[in-house]
Amino acid sequence: MRELELGLQLPSPLQDLHDDRLAGVRLFLKRDDLIHPEVTGNKWRKLKYLLADACASRASTLLTFGGAYSNHLRATAAVGRMCGFTTIGVVRGEEEPHNAMLDAAMSDGMQLHYMDRATYRRKADPEVIDALHRRFGDFYLVPEGGSTEFAVPGCRELVDEIEQPFDVIACPVGTGGTLAGIAAGLAPGQRALGVSVLKGAASLDDDVRSLQLDATGRVVGNWSIEHRFHCGGFARRSPELDEFLGDFDRRHGLRLDHVYVGKLMLAVFALISEGAFADGSRVVAVVTGRPPAGSG
Repeated sequence: MRELELGLQLPSPLQDLHDDRLAGVRLFLKRDDLIHPEVTGNKWRKLKYLLADACASRASTLLTFGGAYSNHLRATAAVGRMCGFTTIGVVRGEEEPHNAMLDAAMSDGMQLHYMDRATYRRKADPEVIDALHRRFGDFYLVPEGGSTEFAVPGCRELVDEIEQPFDVIACPVGTGGTLAGIAAGLAPGQRALGVSVLKGAASLDDDVRSLQLDATGRVVGNWSIEHRFHCGGFARRSPELDEFLGDFDRRHGLRLDHVYVGKLMLAVFALISEGAFADGSRVVAVVTGRPPAGSG
């Protein structure tokens, strides 16, 4: 699958952000949200080598999981259409009126299957997977969020694209694949900072270690996860976050999504104000996606 043939814009741009709050820190935005209008940012990087493995396995159908507003479902449907796969999306919860995200996935040919929340929590159990095979036949299983050992080399390539010297690279963390890959690609003296978008997710540290070990056979210690900026939990928002997002949009003409990138940038500016980065530090913040159309 040649990236140019799929209409992907790689490498993604690196934007020098000018803001009077940076206090001696130089901040760059790695604009992965501009890679593709339907398969933005870390979604493509996490799926790239997984799709290659699916092709090598002669799979014709991809099955994956996500919530009703999942960018991952949307992206999997889009790459399925672009690369010739049938796609099935297992949606958490009972069927309800469609939203723009699910409508877009369906327009790309994805078949939706709703799963009650109790069963969805056990979606990795063999008996649940067996039941899905009985219903849908053979499929290539793509975990929720796409974080597998194949995500690590794809996300590692993000680092290789950055020609500007930097000290720290920061990204939001939901399942850990992007952080695991970025950290694996850093040079000595560089470090990666993940910002958890989940509440009470101390297990994310173990998830990142496991992904690195599965993909590379080793765990590197050049990364950490900041757990203070979840704003109440996944997809939750707080008055502080909303105020920050509005101000950022007014200053820079860039609307950030509140689920991932907004919390990342809230954390980066808070850490700058706390003096967490030495004067003169060069920090790259990865814009892993964009807000869905029509979202506030």
